[in-house]
Amino acid sequence: MNILSEDIRLSYDSAEILKGASVRAADREFVGLIGPNGSGKSTLLKCIYRVLRPDVGCVYLDGEPLSGLSYKESARRMAVVAQHNYYNFDFSVREVVLMGRSPHKRAMERDNARDYAIVEEALKKVGMLAFADRNFSTLSGGEQQRVILARALAQQTPCLILDEPTNHLDITHQLQLLRIVKALDITVIAAIHDLNMAAMFCDRIYVLQEGQIVGQGAPGEVLTREMIQKIYHVNSETVKDSRGRTHILFI
Repeated sequence: MNILSEDIRLSYDSAEILKGASVRAADREFVGLIGPNGSGKSTLLKCIYRVLRPDVGCVYLDGEPLSGLSYKESARRMAVVAQHNYYNFDFSVREVVLMGRSPHKRAMERDNARDYAIVEEALKKVGMLAFADRNFSTLSGGEQQRVILARALAQQTPCLILDEPTNHLDITHQLQLLRIVKALDITVIAAIHDLNMAAMFCDRIYVLQEGQIVGQGAPGEVLTREMIQKIYHVNSETVKDSRGRTHILFI
């Protein structure tokens, strides 16, 4: 699936948060959004997955305006792992992941054996199958994030949106989560806080600063000492490992 957000502008009261941001993700491409806190990464993603409606601009899925699709239809095409996930009710882990099947169900249609098999496979992929009967609210933040990824996997969409998905995760589970996502071979747009993770997993990176796209390209083209200084105001060096991948060392 191809995704295009074109000239997205959005304001809160008098504050302009997004100032004409355009991002494209080609079919099966892993696209990263980087930038400091408050640069507009999460706001742009929320416009893409329909939590916010932009004042100007449009989002397209395979050339179709997102606004012309029903919410159920867009949920069959695009799954989301948001930054914060709160539930006021006592759902089990299995019940949370089963929510990912709802876009594929008719009204009042019950879950069937295929749905449960898909949920079990999704939990197995994220290493949470043993927690299936646990109450979601009793899990750690990192465990909850892995369950939310399992819910997105159960949705079985050709596109996945991730908003800082490795928050609360230790290094082992950061790598596990992003390797799972990379291996899905679907279109991904992710806001990523860790620049080295972005360099490792992204095919292309967009840089946001104060609501504008100020750079884009392959990780090695974007994650330069000059760009990092400009955006984050820190000194750094970039090195290549034995596989030719870029790594950033902060000074």
